[in-house]
Amino acid sequence: MFGIVRPCTHRLSERLKTEWMAHLCGLCLALRSDHGQFARVVTNYDGLIVSVLTEAQTERTPGQRRTAGPCPLRSMRTAPVAGGEGARLAAAVSLVLASAKVRDHVADRDGLLARRPVAAAARRVAASWDRAGARTGAQLGFDTAVLVDAVDRQTGIELLAGPGTPLLTVTEPTETATAAAFAHTAVLAGKPRNAEPLAEAGRLFGRLAHLLDAVEDQEADAASGAWNPLTATGTSRAEARRLADDALRGVRLALGDAEFTDGRLAHVLLAHELRRSVDRAFATDVCSHRSGGRLTASGEPSGTRPTGSFGPPPGNPYAPTGPGGPSGPRPPEPPRDRRGLVMGCLVWAGLACTCQMCCGTFEDPWSRQRREGLCSQCDCGDCCDGCDACSNCCDCCSCCDGCDCGCDC
Repeated sequence: MFGIVRPCTHRLSERLKTEWMAHLCGLCLALRSDHGQFARVVTNYDGLIVSVLTEAQTERTPGQRRTAGPCPLRSMRTAPVAGGEGARLAAAVSLVLASAKVRDHVADRDGLLARRPVAAAARRVAASWDRAGARTGAQLGFDTAVLVDAVDRQTGIELLAGPGTPLLTVTEPTETATAAAFAHTAVLAGKPRNAEPLAEAGRLFGRLAHLLDAVEDQEADAASGAWNPLTATGTSRAEARRLADDALRGVRLALGDAEFTDGRLAHVLLAHELRRSVDRAFATDVCSHRSGGRLTASGEPSGTRPTGSFGPPPGNPYAPTGPGGPSGPRPPEPPRDRRGLVMGCLVWAGLACTCQMCCGTFEDPWSRQRREGLCSQCDCGDCCDGCDACSNCCDCCSCCDGCDCGCDC
């Protein structure tokens, strides 16, 4: 799954965690229902925001949720999932934008796509996703041609861009595409007055998505010789950060101008989690569950690793101040019922194929210890950090969940 807004479940209340998972699973199942099993590979964290915004503007009804069957990503548990037009619009947008991403990788000859047979197959898949997204969009009154046009213009703009080209010229197609998708949620929800502020929020969200992708990929692009907006236009990271911070403020102001029936999850994702995405991209914040939430003066994460991670913690555990030293308890004995190498590898393959190592908990293939999935090791700060964006308008740890949080952000 890809996307810039990847909230840590440690920061979400149980209610908001359930809501977020309902939209994520709803997007995945909408892709399967309308476009087949393979289409589910385009499930992404940013696409579900379209579903969240649609539901945030409508009155909650029992028909907005249905119970889905067991799924490996939910540790084989059933769960309520979001349905309706919001999930289908998110699916259509995700298909078209994933198609654009595939074509971009083909054009850059990335990895296996440098081989002609693989590139030809990828182009056929991208074309089928374009058609599928267009069909669903037409059923919802949304013309995906604006997305396709934006993608096509992006290629031409990148060919002409060079040192001195304004970075916002390069991000404009992405801004146009996301603005159209966000605005159409107001149409689906029957709130036409929200179309303008949500289009502005979408435009700035698209700018952030493009900027953060460029920042995160700059070093890898330089090593591989791939095109990167920051490098091509000669934009410094300081200027990119300034543009990102301006976009963050703009998104919050735009959300404040929109009318929501229940906008708590949308507020958390687009006001709080989006800010953390910027911090993560510019390496100014890391996961508190992994490293205490901050960087040391040398730029390294502080604190220790989580208990669910693999391998021993750094340092000498038998040092005088360590857990095995004179002043500390001896480390626990290793488990005696470890699996052998071959059997452990077979169990590992089974866990990987069923995605149980992604979310929830699972038994270590070799040591049989309980581990937390990768989703539990995401980027999360202190549970109350997000309230800073609200100017402490409500009780900290219940912000955006236990109160109406009338923040202008």
